Amino acid sequence: MNIRGIGRFIRLFLFSRGNKEFLIFLFFLALSGAFWLSLTLNDTYEQEFAIPVAVVDVPKNAVLTSDEVDTVKMTIRDKGIFLISYYYGDYLKNIRIHFRSHSHNNGTGTIAAQELQKIVYSRLFSSSKILSTKPDKLEFYYSYGTKKKVPVRWSGRVIPEELYFISRVEYSPDSVTIYASEEKLDSINMVYTEQLNYANFRDTLSVYCRLSKIKSVKMVPDHVQVNFFTDVLTEERIEGIPVQGINMPEGKTLRTFPAKVAVNFVTGVNVYRNLRPQDFTVVVDYNDIKKNLSEKCDIHLKNVPSGISRARLETTQVDYLIESQE
Repeated sequence: MNIRGIGRFIRLFLFSRGNKEFLIFLFFLALSGAFWLSLTLNDTYEQEFAIPVAVVDVPKNAVLTSDEVDTVKMTIRDKGIFLISYYYGDYLKNIRIHFRSHSHNNGTGTIAAQELQKIVYSRLFSSSKILSTKPDKLEFYYSYGTKKKVPVRWSGRVIPEELYFISRVEYSPDSVTIYASEEKLDSINMVYTEQLNYANFRDTLSVYCRLSKIKSVKMVPDHVQVNFFTDVLTEERIEGIPVQGINMPEGKTLRTFPAKVAVNFVTGVNVYRNLRPQDFTVVVDYNDIKKNLSEKCDIHLKNVPSGISRARLETTQVDYLIESQE
């Protein structure tokens, strides 16, 4: 079909009796919609707007320890046509507050709601009225470079599948730099991640997450990666752990019978493969022997390797002999 034929087909389609009536209907529908929209936009409404407020012109020797951009909410009343202009236009964006005009000497700064309203009024149509402002003031915090490095720890609920446990946790980075006032820095020894919630996993779990915010504290970086390594739980036993005497007086030696004991414990398969008897410490305290003179002495499990749980000695008492060295 050539172009002339296509044009003839379109004319027949549009100007046939049925289609002509449909086009007339669409015209009056659009006309009534435009009339209704005009009346609606001419009515007066109230609308709340979230307006971003940024602190600018911060000196090079100062560090903002709060968010660089905060938000104030204002309820404005005006005709619908103007409210739509505010919503889609740039009238209520990029409100800037100068650092030096609002900072105090105590590491804080404030911007009153009345001052924010003055700035916003200068951008509104004359018919617009601000009905309310929340909050009644904005605050920002800063420091002049006081900082320190603190370790990161995870928080929340992270539970692997049954028969598995978390054998090791790695952080990247494992510590972050925090900026705050000296008083605030002294009160912080570590920072935590946001609340994590993971369950029923068996392979290594890697999570990229935010650090939990602390008021008036800036963290660099504010995200970390946490890797949870899992292992299969197993109940095991290690023999041949030597019994050592502690707090022995000079010139005396402790001998126990047996000289070596066994420990039962729960751990992961991978941890167990690398364990040796020397990794455990079993002791007899001479001060306890002096308090309780008997044929047997108590032994105690003093040290266990990391990744071990529910460690217990197979026996808690042994025969002993104290020898004097000549």
